[in-house]
Formats: sequence, structure tokens, C-alpha cells
Amino acid sequence: MGSADLARALAQDPTTAEVDAADRAMLDYAAKLTQSPSSVSAADVDALRSNGFTDAAILDVCQVVAYYNYVNRLADGLGVELEEEWDETSMVLSRADFEARHVVGDGG
Repeated sequence: MGSADLARALAQDPTTAEVDAADRAMLDYAAKLTQSPSSVSAADVDALRSNGFTDAAILDVCQVVAYYNYVNRLADGLGVELEEEWDETSMVLSRADFEARHVVGDGG
């Protein structure tokens, strides 16, 4: 799968995107940390370790996910909109595709 196809597959439904086991473990951890951070446990960290992540790499993943969650919530909380130069051709998904996508954990 090419990088544009992978980006689209991840944006549409990260649970079905074709990725290797290490990337799957990372995506599952990121989704759980995003949607239910208090439910993340040592078992989730161990799943990353069992897929080859070092403690430093796990810290990197956790920090990046936490930072993106912080920035997105800050922007949403302040009603920040995308700059005008971000048009449909700049996006991985169109607005309609984005709104119709599967969101991990939404029951859809």
C-alpha cells in the first residue's frame, strides 16, 4: 500500500488499515490513550514492548499522542478553524469522507 493509500486507509478506519503488528499495537495504544486514557494499563505498555518498542519509544508514542490530543482539544475548545489555504485538495479525505469515516470506539 502506497503512502497516500495508507494515509487514506488510516484516516477512514485505523482499525482495518493494513499495517504490520508493531504499527497495529501502536495504533491500538494511541486510540485507547485518546478515547479512554484512564483505562490504559501496564498490559497496554507490555503489548508495545512485545512488539519491539523500547521504553524510550513507548514514551515517544505516549508524548506524541498526548500532545496531539492536547492541541486538538485546545483548538476545539477555542473554536479554532483551519486556515483558508487548507482546501479540499490539501486533505487526505474530503469533508464528506471525513464526516462519514469510522471513528474507533464510536460503535459505528
